[in-house]
Amino acid sequence: MIIAIDGPAAAGKGTLSRRIAEEYGFHHLDTGLTYRATAKALLDAGLPLDDETVAETIARKVDLSGLDRAVLSKHEIGEAASKIAVMPAVRRALVDAQRAFSLREPGTVLDGRDIGTVVCPDAPVKIYVTASAEVRAKRRYDEIVNAGGSADYAAIFEDVKRRDERDMGRSDSPLRPAEDAYLLDTSEMSIEAAFQTAKSFIDAGLSRNA
Repeated sequence: MIIAIDGPAAAGKGTLSRRIAEEYGFHHLDTGLTYRATAKALLDAGLPLDDETVAETIARKVDLSGLDRAVLSKHEIGEAASKIAVMPAVRRALVDAQRAFSLREPGTVLDGRDIGTVVCPDAPVKIYVTASAEVRAKRRYDEIVNAGGSADYAAIFEDVKRRDERDMGRSDSPLRPAEDAYLLDTSEMSIEAAFQTAKSFIDAGLSRNA
């Protein structure tokens, strides 16, 4: 059983995916962390971020069982990851690893930008989680402030829009809903409401594939 969850930055898909995986006892993979782990390995080794061959070699060595969200969430790693994520060879290497992960028993939940369209196009349940750019920027702002940091909402809003343009406009695996994905707009939803809605989609998929 594979549950594919896609969507733009700060739409809530990570929180939702982790809760779904816990609810069903499935393995969870935040595929964005695989790009961040590759970028961190390049940075740690002092390797260039613009050499696709080198980046692909590193990507093929990433250990998906050792992804530390706290470490990999750092801003500079995210910036580096955005540079290598547009490289087709890197994407192919990490998609291979993500597909291998998706076959784990008894089931998996993968979240990212191209799970339902590229990584696991045959997943029996696909959910596209979205929210308005304004709401997503406010969530990111609140997250930083609540953690004791300082943040500039206007700057975060512009960053969200830039990321959307980059993710949706790239030629290789652009961000878009799969044709058979359930659409879940969380702009006006609590986490609990989003979870219950997603659960209804998943239960329907499980019954179809029983």
